[in-house]
Amino acid sequence: MKVAMIGHKVVPSRRGGIENVLTTLCPLLSELDVDVTCYNRSTDKVENEYVGTVVNKQYKNIKLKNAWTVDFKGLSAMIASFTAAIGATFSKYDILHFHAEGPCAAMWIPKMFGKRCVATVHGLDWQREKWGKGFASKYIKFGERVMVKCADEIIVLSESAKNYFKETYNRETVLIHNGISRPIKKEANLITEKFNLHKDEYICIVSRLTAEKGVHYLIEAFNSIKTDKKLVIAGDTSDTDEYVANLKKMAENNSNIIFTGFISGDTLAEIYSNAYLVTLPSDIEGMSLSLLEALAYGNAVLCSDILENTSVTEDKAMHFAKSNVEDLANKLQTLCSNEEIVSKLKNGVDDFVLNKYSWNDVAIDTYNLYKKVLEN
Repeated sequence: MKVAMIGHKVVPSRRGGIENVLTTLCPLLSELDVDVTCYNRSTDKVENEYVGTVVNKQYKNIKLKNAWTVDFKGLSAMIASFTAAIGATFSKYDILHFHAEGPCAAMWIPKMFGKRCVATVHGLDWQREKWGKGFASKYIKFGERVMVKCADEIIVLSESAKNYFKETYNRETVLIHNGISRPIKKEANLITEKFNLHKDEYICIVSRLTAEKGVHYLIEAFNSIKTDKKLVIAGDTSDTDEYVANLKKMAENNSNIIFTGFISGDTLAEIYSNAYLVTLPSDIEGMSLSLLEALAYGNAVLCSDILENTSVTEDKAMHFAKSNVEDLANKLQTLCSNEEIVSKLKNGVDDFVLNKYSWNDVAIDTYNLYKKVLEN
């Protein structure tokens, strides 16, 4: 079985949720005898932690091809999805697997030539504030409609997304959650050298810095509480330079707010391993890998009460009312002032999430879906 992955930036990478998923999932599919090719955007490069892991245009038996595009905000993803779709259509793939709604705008091309197509909706991207209400949002919504019409099967990550497609399009979808692997915890070394951070002295968020992630709520709430903890914001812009500039302006009078920029590898592992508390104040999620990671590292978590978060954490995290800065501040203050509550939240949460979400199960479910598509 030969499968082409389309719609991501670059593999291997953990630059975004989709890239993280494919970097983990594709090698597991390979172990199930799936011949996987990832069409990487020609303008993107792997980050430092993966340098040396790509040999002869392969990563862990995954073939890597370039999808030609231009390095221009708003156009890079669109062009790459079309060049990848065209290239894959005229190659000997059994299935083309599109990731995210925008790239699915190109799905009509392989379908016109009788190719079987699967799509994974990692989130309802047209809702994300960074795309506004202009052409980008309308284009993503167009991709959603093409996907609903053309895809042989659609994978969603949450019950709310499943309900959305049923209610909006009367389209059945398949729920396959993301997974998580047991991480290796690390002592604070690199983060002490780089950012002067020590174990249990900081609250953190690991996220793309986009409005729907709610980082502005977090900064406003943190500025209003009394604590000697630091706030570490680990992540970088995602075509959202103006938003990030506003975040830094909100934080400019508080020396305890630290922006690390994009981090990965051992530095990221140390951030998770030594946090007092991890936060996820999102308004919108598909199924957050950073939430799964935080729990897998055994962290206490404070997250918004959207269904995509609460269905993962159940009673193993503290929740606040979405978009409510006052409630977020109150919960932050409670957790900063009560170490026993934080300790209770940490107790056994790693085993809870690791038993609930397995990448091996994701790979098997995806493989079985591929077989179903090919049999129909």
